[in-house]
Amino acid sequence: MKFTHLIFLISIVLGFSGCSLKNVQEPSDIFQYQEKGDELLDEFENELKAEEIYDPFGGYNRVMTSFNDGVYEYFLKPVSKGYKAVVHEEIRISVGNFFNNIYFPQRFVNNLLQGKFKNASEETGRFVINTTIGILGLFDPAKSYFKLVEHKEDFGQTLGFYGVGSGPHIVLPLFGPSNLRDALSLYPDSLLSPVDYDDRSYWTLTDTWLEYTAVRTYEYVNTNSLDIERYEEMKKDAVDLYPFLRDIYEQYRDNQIKE
Repeated sequence: MKFTHLIFLISIVLGFSGCSLKNVQEPSDIFQYQEKGDELLDEFENELKAEEIYDPFGGYNRVMTSFNDGVYEYFLKPVSKGYKAVVHEEIRISVGNFFNNIYFPQRFVNNLLQGKFKNASEETGRFVINTTIGILGLFDPAKSYFKLVEHKEDFGQTLGFYGVGSGPHIVLPLFGPSNLRDALSLYPDSLLSPVDYDDRSYWTLTDTWLEYTAVRTYEYVNTNSLDIERYEEMKKDAVDLYPFLRDIYEQYRDNQIKE
């Protein structure tokens, strides 16, 4: 888009030059060209400004990106590959289905908060069908036989839906890219998660911080084992890893909020 505008601007400049050699333009024509050129220059400058991301934590984020990348390369990736080698794919998919099913409360509430009642009702149908017919969520008959698809929503998306800006970009230890809005939204989302270790009035899968860490690590390893190449494919195109991941994350979240 920028390159197209630049070419167009150059064409206008060359057009002016060429015209000046061939014939003399009427003052009104020249004014129109100048006015159009000014508009395009303004638009071009606005695009450049729009791409400037507010990043006051850039130094810290770079260090944390390198740390997270090292944890992935030297721990999570080899563990995921080993896990993949010994656990059949069908079992890993069922484990993924189980975790996805128990996060139903988070998706349901955030769909309701955004007024997406049809999506909330489909999420409820999916949870009932997959918990019963799908044997505690290990299978996904709601999608296979009833064509009910999930509608992922979290509290960060809910805040974005109501116009709350993302704030500065923040890379979280182990969790990876985030921003101020999404990082603060982790707490309300955790209140709806069955994978937590705080005292709750309802059932949770874990009771201690150690159990929580073990379960979340296992969940990540299982998910990663189903698509290990994804991170490598994404990273190979990065000239500078931190801004590359930052821009991908922010664009991804903007698209999720617009959906």
